[in-house]
Amino acid sequence: MSEALAPADEADADAPRPQAILLTFLGGYLLGRGVHVATSSLVDVLHRAGVSEHATRSTVSRMARREQLHRVRRGRQVYVGPTPATREVLRDGDARIWRTDVVNTRWDGSWTLLSFSLPDAWQRERHLLRARLVWAGFGPLQGGLWIAPGEVDVRALGEGLGLDGRLRAFDARAVAPTDADALVRDAWDLPALAGRYAAFRDRWADTAARPDLPDPLAAQLLLQTDWLQAVRRDPRLPRRHLPPDWPAEPAHAVFRERYAAYEPGARAGAADLDVIPDEDAARG
Repeated sequence: MSEALAPADEADADAPRPQAILLTFLGGYLLGRGVHVATSSLVDVLHRAGVSEHATRSTVSRMARREQLHRVRRGRQVYVGPTPATREVLRDGDARIWRTDVVNTRWDGSWTLLSFSLPDAWQRERHLLRARLVWAGFGPLQGGLWIAPGEVDVRALGEGLGLDGRLRAFDARAVAPTDADALVRDAWDLPALAGRYAAFRDRWADTAARPDLPDPLAAQLLLQTDWLQAVRRDPRLPRRHLPPDWPAEPAHAVFRERYAAYEPGARAGAADLDVIPDEDAARG
């Protein structure tokens, strides 16, 4: 995972940062098309979604410096496209939206336990590792011990951090006298997780509360960004350990209904973007 694109790099506030909206745009409308998009198109679309021109251009410049975007000039126009590391993040986001159940109904009762112990001076490594653990669905159990439902491939979690020999992972099952419901409540902030879904549902289900946006592409872009904000910290906990009124599935139904409503207009708008093939952009 690209460190600068890890979820911890995004704001924890309800309003998404420009980078979150830009990444959603790249994942929703460029991923798989094999094209670079003109910065003027980015500025236009993100402005209609509520992001200023200055914020968009600053975000593009920062991501290009970090090698998260590839940037090339053609005449008077500059085109940008995701780098391979960014495409990995976009594919992960796409999977979370479209290919991951919003609630875990097929859990087999197993847990992945992960422990680590880092020197006090390794603050950067500790921060990045914890961000990756949260993104991978782990919750802190106690001290340096983290837990996630099901089997998790932990090999990539320490990639690039120099943690060889400092991570230990185990397959586990809860046995008496462990209260698995209490374990889940201790390791994850269930009210905060539920609150994100409830806020999404309230914002997009009610016509009066829904953002007033000028066109379907801007509306669908912000809808997807808001949904990713809701799901990005959700470990998809087993249904049997969640409250009976868990709001994830009702919120998901709202997301799918609104996405489908915006889809025809959004796709028409995306087709009008100023783009060039990746092959042209690769020629420098």
